[in-house]
Amino acid sequence: QVTLVESGGGLVQAGGSLRLSCAASVSTFSSYAMAWFRQTPGKEREFVAAIGWTGTSTYYADSVKGRFTISRDNAKNTVYLQMNNLKPEDTAVYYCRTSGTFPQLSTFASWGQGTQVTVSS
Repeated sequence: QVTLVESGGGLVQAGGSLRLSCAASVSTFSSYAMAWFRQTPGKEREFVAAIGWTGTSTYYADSVKGRFTISRDNAKNTVYLQMNNLKPEDTAVYYCRTSGTFPQLSTFASWGQGTQVTVSS
């Protein structure tokens, strides 16, 4: 089991930027692909972005492509989500998760507790 802790959420105006971080407490961080998901009340958790083990391969949901960038620093056991040109519809709780496979995400995963992102219009 991997413990993940997200940070960096907050309140931002539309058009602004935020950078989320997800720190993993595991020595084998580089053996996991990582992904970000988000969830709003009453809706299922939805995929945002994923990154492979070395960080050279990434893919995104169409709704964030061109605005969000996922990256990782294996030396710091951390994955990031840079969010630019934020829109009110990006408001959600953002979660990071592990994956044993990439690009298809594994069913089994460890999840963080989430960080709230609120974008005001």
